[in-house]
Order: sequence, then C-alpha cells, then structure tokens
Amino acid sequence: MSGAAQAFSGNLKKAVAGIRRINLEGLRWRVFDAKGQVLGRLASQISTVVQGKDKPTYAPNRDDGDMCIVLNAKDICVTGRKLTNKFYRWHTGYIGHLKERSLKDQMAKDPTEVIRKAVLRMLPRNKLRDDRDRKLRIFPGSEHPFGDKLLEPYVMPPRQVREMRPRAKRAMIRAQKKAEQQEGGKITSKGKKRDEQTVLTS
Repeated sequence: MSGAAQAFSGNLKKAVAGIRRINLEGLRWRVFDAKGQVLGRLASQISTVVQGKDKPTYAPNRDDGDMCIVLNAKDICVTGRKLTNKFYRWHTGYIGHLKERSLKDQMAKDPTEVIRKAVLRMLPRNKLRDDRDRKLRIFPGSEHPFGDKLLEPYVMPPRQVREMRPRAKRAMIRAQKKAEQQEGGKITSKGKKRDEQTVLTS
C-alpha cells in the first residue's frame, strides 16, 4: 500500500477511509472503467457486484460483495437531456431552504458523488447498506492507491439495442424515400399521379 499510496496524488485519507472496518479476506478487487459508460447501466452492474449477486453463494442477509474501484468518473455519459434536466435536491432544515443542483453542476463540483448516489439508490435500505457503501471506491481520474492489490478489470456486458417498433420503422422508411425523391427531383403530387395513371389506362 505504501508504494501505491506515494504514487497517488489525490486525497489519500478520503480514499482509504473506513477500509479497516471491512473484512477483506476472500474478497476480489473489481475495477470498473467509467469512461464513455452510461451512468445508469454502469451503476446497475456495480450494485450487483457490491451486493454479491453475481456469486452462487448470494444471500440477502449476508454481505458477500466484492470491493469495487471505479475509475474515470469525470468521463461518465448520460442519455437524453439529463445533463441539464436532472436535479439533485436536498433540504437544509430551515424554512424555505430547499436546495437543488443540476447534474451538470454536480459533475463540475464532484463527479464521484454522481456515481455514488446512483449506486446507493439501487441498493436495499437495510443495515448492510453502509457496509456496501464502504466497499465502493470512486475516483475522478485513473489514479488510485490500491495498485498493490490483485485487481480484476470488470468487462461490461454488451448493450442490447431494442428492435424498432413497426410504426416507427415505417415512418423512418417513408422519410428515407421522401429524401431520396427530393434528391432526384421526382416529387409529384397525388393529383398529378392520378392524372398520369388515367392517361396510361386510357
């Protein structure tokens, strides 16, 4: 730990906080690379590993999850308009002091907290939640103080793209045909088409 700790330039005290309270015997150290990953999809995989649901010995009353190290938290991605439309809200306790912060501002302030909140909100609300939170170590960059451990990179499962619905597929085909006709200059109104058909038949 000492050599890896010397190479780590971040807040070492915060990085290793609470690690003495974890029984590390028999646990694996799984490394997640958040670069280019979608926030919710990554958080669901992390919550599965933290709970130990990927093991055949899983039991809901035991904490058998592995240690999870998440790197490059600042390069996480989100879909849609969540960057500006998603808000984190909290209350200070004073009257009218409802605070809020957008996802974009939170990423600029502390990107590690974005992933932490996403994972913790996927975990069951019970006495094991704090222990599972201690097993989650998130870093904004690629540096971490656990270089002396036997690390295992976690391979994210391939993303399954849902097949397009028939109505949307037909609309897309119509739009493509219309674009092709506009490029070739073959656009004719329905009335002109009918006139041409009558002339041909006669």
